[in-house]
Amino acid sequence: MNKITFVIPSRNNLEFLQLAYKSIRDLDTKHEILILNDASTDDTQEWIDSQNDEDLIVHHNPGPERIGIVGMFDKGIEMSRTEIICAFHSDMVVCKDFDKNILKHLKKGIVVSGTRVEPPLHPDGPEKIIRNYGIEVNEFTLDTWYKGSESLKEKKVTQGIFAPWCMYKEDFQAIGGHDKLFAPQSKEDSDLFNRFHLKGYEFLQPWDALVYHFTSRGSRFNKHSGGAAGKNSQEWLTQNQRSTRNFIRKWGHFIKHDEYMHPVVPNKYNIKIIVTNAKLSSLWNLEPWCSRIDVDLQSVMIEDYIKKEQAETLIPIEKKINSGDECDVEISIDARKFNEQDFLYLQNISQILDDSGAEGQFELGNLFIDIREYKQYTNDLIQVYTNDFNYQYNLQKL
Repeated sequence: MNKITFVIPSRNNLEFLQLAYKSIRDLDTKHEILILNDASTDDTQEWIDSQNDEDLIVHHNPGPERIGIVGMFDKGIEMSRTEIICAFHSDMVVCKDFDKNILKHLKKGIVVSGTRVEPPLHPDGPEKIIRNYGIEVNEFTLDTWYKGSESLKEKKVTQGIFAPWCMYKEDFQAIGGHDKLFAPQSKEDSDLFNRFHLKGYEFLQPWDALVYHFTSRGSRFNKHSGGAAGKNSQEWLTQNQRSTRNFIRKWGHFIKHDEYMHPVVPNKYNIKIIVTNAKLSSLWNLEPWCSRIDVDLQSVMIEDYIKKEQAETLIPIEKKINSGDECDVEISIDARKFNEQDFLYLQNISQILDDSGAEGQFELGNLFIDIREYKQYTNDLIQVYTNDFNYQYNLQKL
């Protein structure tokens, strides 16, 4: 059997990490495990150092600041010594034959995801199985999980993607890894999966490759960050808002997928929003939804907004506001008339422009839309962010 490198970032998750490690070592094949300890303060490093395992690869971030899973996953995949990598979370536990049931589907250009079995902490969905084998480590036993998971296995394959996902290292590196726009975490996986999709990779999810997922213990529900099972940490809430706004800035829409979590990616357009009778709240609400924005606000208000928002993103905010640049699509808005329905139209502008299919002008609610050039830039989004690359449209337009 081909060997896999299980790449596992972990921060203050030792009790879950130990279970993940043990379950992978219980597989018939001794795969490589690559643990990236991200400034943990819960004796993770001491436990790792005590292991006598030649197939355990370790990277320590001494801290005190964390790097996050965006940087840690990429570092681990770069360090991996096998052709095949599996992006694995430290709060996951594999079933027996997980590796065999993944590898029988894996080829170049294919990403294979395990099927998650979760306790009832998140809403149910057709892409996973809800079963409670324990919400906390002291409620969970490997033997009970191994026995129970056998009865849950199904001989079916659907087309979705989420962690744990397994692929050839070469395919992962072909798209440049994770996008640091979403560092340290949150929405980085949805961005990555969109880019896999645009690259043409196929997604497979076998229902006999199960993992028990304790659910979001890395940050969202991490007790060391102020969270708990089912309780969001403030750290995660803050980062999630930041990453959501950056996802919209890059993609032009909220995360979209079908019922099995296969990405749905509307086209990306070069849009300018022109706002009259603007308030500061107008700029806050509308700026992420466009490539450029013109607002009739006082310069001091704009400068204050730029200062605050630039700290939350790699995208140059100053170049977006009142730049004088023309765009392919211009949307004029009177902020005094702008309402919730208009905002809903704007949130779905990618699909609306897809449906329009041609240059021209039209009104939609209180939006006046002028399609000057019908052109999309979707495949540009496969790239990761660098200082000399602009997501919204070509470099010469900056």
